[in-house]
Amino acid sequence: MFEPLRLAGLGFSKLSDWPTLDDCQHLLAGNGITNAAGLPLHFVSQEPKSGKPEDKYEARIYLKGQVQVRSENWHDLLNVLVWLTFPKAKAALNRRHFLALEEMRSEDRQNRGPTQDALTLFDEGGVIVTCSDSRLAQWLEDFKWKELFWRNRDAVAVSMKFFLFGHAIYEKALQPFTGVTGRGVIFPVAADFFAAALEPQLQFLDEKLADYLNNPQHFNRTSELAPVPILGIPGWNAENERESYYENEAYFRAGRKM
Repeated sequence: MFEPLRLAGLGFSKLSDWPTLDDCQHLLAGNGITNAAGLPLHFVSQEPKSGKPEDKYEARIYLKGQVQVRSENWHDLLNVLVWLTFPKAKAALNRRHFLALEEMRSEDRQNRGPTQDALTLFDEGGVIVTCSDSRLAQWLEDFKWKELFWRNRDAVAVSMKFFLFGHAIYEKALQPFTGVTGRGVIFPVAADFFAAALEPQLQFLDEKLADYLNNPQHFNRTSELAPVPILGIPGWNAENERESYYENEAYFRAGRKM
């Protein structure tokens, strides 16, 4: 599950204690990561909320390039690693968040809209699903879990790959439990995608997801995102090596959009 973060996480491999803000910032040095407005990214400590629109979490990222990080907090540390792994996609997602906040303010609305709900759901629990076989993708979208993950698990191993994106779902994966479900976007890829090394795979997906997020036709409702019961993915859980695991209808729901 943690494979996408391992390249970024190597920067912490020699530390004997929890990474500090300086350690996190050090990993940014020289790699040119910016926000969608072109400002250099900085990891900064979380400050008390001022109530000003420009000091909201997403607004600070877009207006100042500042990502707030709490000390010794898994949720925020994993978010740091996702920023380092998918910088263009995270920047695009932040831009959409900021524009939605500005729209709320201009309309004097207090409640979030469906676009913000979809963006947050993916930011926290997103899964990038790559697939070179349209049958497999269709079974995932149609909630045909046993057909996909059990009867065709060999095909899944060859023609699908799942990349966790949401930092909250990474946090849940530290102590996984039956019920952990991601929200996926499905990208068709050529068969040779799976033969590539991890780094070019991640670079390709970062750009593809950023383009997808920058299109205002996407992420306008949560139902766009396909539920992915991640502990059903072959190879991610020893318990799913038996057919009966997929008979848990409370986890492998039939036709319910989440």
